[in-house]
Amino acid sequence: AVLLLALQVRLVMKGHSFIRENVPRVLSSVKDKSGTVHIPRISQYLYFLFAPTLIYRDSYPRNPTIRWGYVATKFAQVLGSLFYAYYIFVRLCIPQFRNSSQETYNLRGLVLCIFNSILPGVLILFLVFFAFLHCWLNAFAEMLRFADRMFYK
Repeated sequence: AVLLLALQVRLVMKGHSFIRENVPRVLSSVKDKSGTVHIPRISQYLYFLFAPTLIYRDSYPRNPTIRWGYVATKFAQVLGSLFYAYYIFVRLCIPQFRNSSQETYNLRGLVLCIFNSILPGVLILFLVFFAFLHCWLNAFAEMLRFADRMFYK
């Protein structure tokens, strides 16, 4: 459900950007009563839907070729991050909660469980950041030949 919600939020944000960029152009051409109205092509809109950006433009800077070795490296880093997050979760988080489920409920045990889970939680958060925002988006940007890689600005 969270994944579907994130996908829908992304599509709504992209739709808003598309409408915000194109409606003023159409309205100004109608107001000027000029015969030509520049409407984006379907291919431009589809490229925008898959490009790792939330700002619509009619054209983006493009690389001349796709570096498939770079794409494979980024996807391997995503897989490595997932396996490392799984390892952290299994080795550091699950034993804490398994031990706490066998004891009677008390505030001291809950606080210790939370504090023992802070470091693994932060490590998993960094891994998710690295895997998605760095590796996943760069891999798709390379496959789409998207040259503007300023994801963090």
